[in-house]
Amino acid sequence: MQRRHRKKLPMIWLMTDERVGDAALLAAVARLPKGKAGIIFRHYRTAAKERRALFDRVARIARRRRLVLMLGGTARQARGWRADGWHGGDGRRVGEALLHSRPVHDGREMIAALRRRADLVFLSPLFPTRSHPGGRALGRARFAALARRADMPVIALGGVRAAHRPMLKGIGASGWAAIDGLSVEG
Repeated sequence: MQRRHRKKLPMIWLMTDERVGDAALLAAVARLPKGKAGIIFRHYRTAAKERRALFDRVARIARRRRLVLMLGGTARQARGWRADGWHGGDGRRVGEALLHSRPVHDGREMIAALRRRADLVFLSPLFPTRSHPGGRALGRARFAALARRADMPVIALGGVRAAHRPMLKGIGASGWAAIDGLSVEG
């Protein structure tokens, strides 16, 4: 854990995606374990006004359930929207209180995350995923090699489900994140 954090970071993360309808997204947020999960609110292709309205709806549930809520975007946007932090490549901090996560897909991006002192990284894709059909998965060996380079918590993303949890620690993951794996009941 990086020096800035007094509380433990969640090890279960829901990644939002426009493929998941609003009602299903809100239901998924409400199912996350109270006080033990986080949300990366992306919805990058949603129109600004609708994106903010959906974020506010997610935020109301997240606050009631004591979930960490990160905004895909810049640190300044996250502060303005009263998110707990931001997810993305913007490394400019606007206050020590905000968390910063970065997506990492290769060694170059891991180096950038280290240089920018990200608080956690989402390393992906571990397995093939519906959100990136045909994309090349890292697989366990490449994932583990990249995770070993991190000095911050590494969250496994990409085709990950709850059933994978027992294997994750062995490949260097501190936790897991999903879109479909947390958005679809069952």
